[in-house]
Formats: sequence, structure tokens, C-alpha cells
Amino acid sequence: MIKKKEDIEIIESILKGNSEDYRLLVDRYKDRAFSMLNRMLKNEFEAEEVLQDSFLKAYNGLKSFKKEAKFSTWFYKIVYNTCVSVLNSKTKRNEKDFISIDESFEIGIIDHQFDFESIDKSQIIYKYLDLLPIRSSLVLILFYIDGLKINEISDVLNLSVSNVKIILHRARNELKEIMIKNNFAKEPA
Repeated sequence: MIKKKEDIEIIESILKGNSEDYRLLVDRYKDRAFSMLNRMLKNEFEAEEVLQDSFLKAYNGLKSFKKEAKFSTWFYKIVYNTCVSVLNSKTKRNEKDFISIDESFEIGIIDHQFDFESIDKSQIIYKYLDLLPIRSSLVLILFYIDGLKINEISDVLNLSVSNVKIILHRARNELKEIMIKNNFAKEPA
């Protein structure tokens, strides 16, 4: 049985001069990072460009990577910050054209818990996630699909731990409401 290399082993190999090993990290994280970027940017071409830029930034910053942290958390933070920079520059361009972008969102507070683990993580779930505000969708994806801990999501999104907990709680409830409203068995309208 072939043992899958840990991220830290790959990073150490890269830092020793085996730059071709970076492909292992790219292959490991490209799909999830692209999915996250595509949801935030709503444009596959831009998502691909930001993803490439993020991998380049991560590669160039590997020497500063603190090995006590998880590579995935560090990398997702780079991806998120790069994406936010792109969104901010787009917003500034749009403001110059006198177009305002309203990124506010409303989230209702519901006290029910949503058992996300029992759901088949299929394409239909992603369609429901697309109906949520970006930040809510992102927190759910990072927590349930990418398996990041609350404190890691806090680091990635530059939010307090309590803010992440609140967003996660509200996002679960909002997703549950949307799924109930759409009879989960069918695709969202």
C-alpha cells in the first residue's frame, strides 16, 4: 500500500530543492480552492486566474510557512485574501462607474440544529449553498467539506472565533430553511 505524503513532508522536500513536488500540493488543493473561488467570484475564468495567483503566492511564501500550522489553513487564507483583493478592486472599478454593489445579507435566527453530516454531499447541495450569502456558504464549505476547525476558519477569514460560530449556526439554519422550502429532493428553483 502506498503511503500518502503529508503536507509537511512535501513542503520540506520543496524547500530542499525538489520544486516539482509542489505539483502534489496543487493536485491536493486545486479542486476545493477553485470551488471556493468560483462561488465567491461567480466567474470560472477569474476563479482560475485567482487560483493560479494563489498557488504562486503560496509557493513563493513557503519559506515563511510556520510548520506548526496546517498547510490547508495557511493556503486557504492566501486564496481567500487574494479573492477579497480581486473583489475589492472590482468594487472600486464599479464605484468609479457609479455602480454600487450591495453585498449585505439578511440571515434569520432559528434555534434548530441542522444535521449536515447525514446529507449526501452531492451537486444538489452545492446548488443550495449557492443560494446562501458568500460568507455563509464559505463557512459551511470550510467546516463540513474541507474539515477545517472553527479556529482555522477564523484564521482564514480574519474573523473572531465567536463570529465564525455565529455565522456557522445561522448558515446551517438558513440552508435548512432553503432546503425545506425547496423540498430538498428536487433542485432549487
